[in-house]
Amino acid sequence: MSSECVDSIPRAAPPFWVLALIALGGTMAMHMFVPALPDAAQSLHAQAGQMQMAISIYIIGLAAGQLIYGPLSDSFGRRPLLMIGLIVYVVGGLIIALAPNLPCLLFGRLVQALGSCAGVALGRAIVRDTSDPSSSVSQLALLNLLVVMSPGFAPMVGGFVAGAWGWRIMFALLSLVGAFTLGVAWKLLPETRHAARRRDVLNLVADYRALLGSAQFLGFAVGNGLATFSIYAFLSAAPFILVNELHLPLHLVGIYMGLMIAGMAIGNGITAKLVHRVSPESLMRVGCTISFVCAFTLLCILLLGQLDVHTVVCGMILFTCGSGMVNPVALANALSVNDQSIGSAAGLCGCIQYAVGAACTTLAALGPSPAFSALLVLVIATATAQFAFFLALRKRPAG
Repeated sequence: MSSECVDSIPRAAPPFWVLALIALGGTMAMHMFVPALPDAAQSLHAQAGQMQMAISIYIIGLAAGQLIYGPLSDSFGRRPLLMIGLIVYVVGGLIIALAPNLPCLLFGRLVQALGSCAGVALGRAIVRDTSDPSSSVSQLALLNLLVVMSPGFAPMVGGFVAGAWGWRIMFALLSLVGAFTLGVAWKLLPETRHAARRRDVLNLVADYRALLGSAQFLGFAVGNGLATFSIYAFLSAAPFILVNELHLPLHLVGIYMGLMIAGMAIGNGITAKLVHRVSPESLMRVGCTISFVCAFTLLCILLLGQLDVHTVVCGMILFTCGSGMVNPVALANALSVNDQSIGSAAGLCGCIQYAVGAACTTLAALGPSPAFSALLVLVIATATAQFAFFLALRKRPAG
């Protein structure tokens, strides 16, 4: 048997719960801090707008860092890069916990984000290393299911910890969890990168150039970002829509937003359940169509002046359900475009997703009506995603 054939065999997979723990830590740190922003601002004598930079900087670090870890893991392996990321994550949390002023806190958030994104990017690469393209869909669906649920329960956890012990203790606990995760990963996580995939660092730019020049990769990656992360446009506008336009009591906003996010989990579960019986690409196209129809219907109802709370919540649950069906299939296809640069593809996919989410959120803030702007963005995003998937599938080699 040739070395190429041997190297094409998927490596032994680590326990899935280890990958889930690694990936979940990064997104938890982003959302847990939200309820504690006012307390942190008062403690550090900062204005509200200045403190909100702690979220923006974290998203920037999360997006940019994936461009670093992904390709470097193709050269040096998943395991050492993941260990470095977890160490950086722990250090970042300690910097924040001890921060004497706002600049120090913001620096700590950037460090923490640059560490946490290792788990997001490399967790996906490890799944792809240890499974074939078909079976990786179901595992990516389960991994994504845990990650997308974090915006629903992380603020509640953060609010409880900050209320009981203060916001500094929250970050000390995050660092403690990070140290525990580091120990678990050191003991249970094997190296999964295939030996033949080792790349010289000088080739990293060439890897990205090749991926960005691939219509197949861009179709799946950009389509995935539009179909799934466009939801950020609605989530950022949801408090204003529910309270100002639909007159929902403030204390119920978090509950209804959590229900909307739950649709993503349902969609991920549907894909994981059906992927071995139905064509994954069919699930992806159906999911994108569901999201488009829901967004378009809600926009029409809004224009007719008939929008109410229950219609919005039910419609957005269906929208995120469709998004949840799309994400694992599109991601698995994007990571399978070039088996020699899986880490680079994982990092670039993550960066594209967060960039698309940021762009959609910005566009949704431009119009006079939060509901109209957000729903229009969702309609355009899902329609464009469907076209992107069509182009990507046309470029994919037969068989």
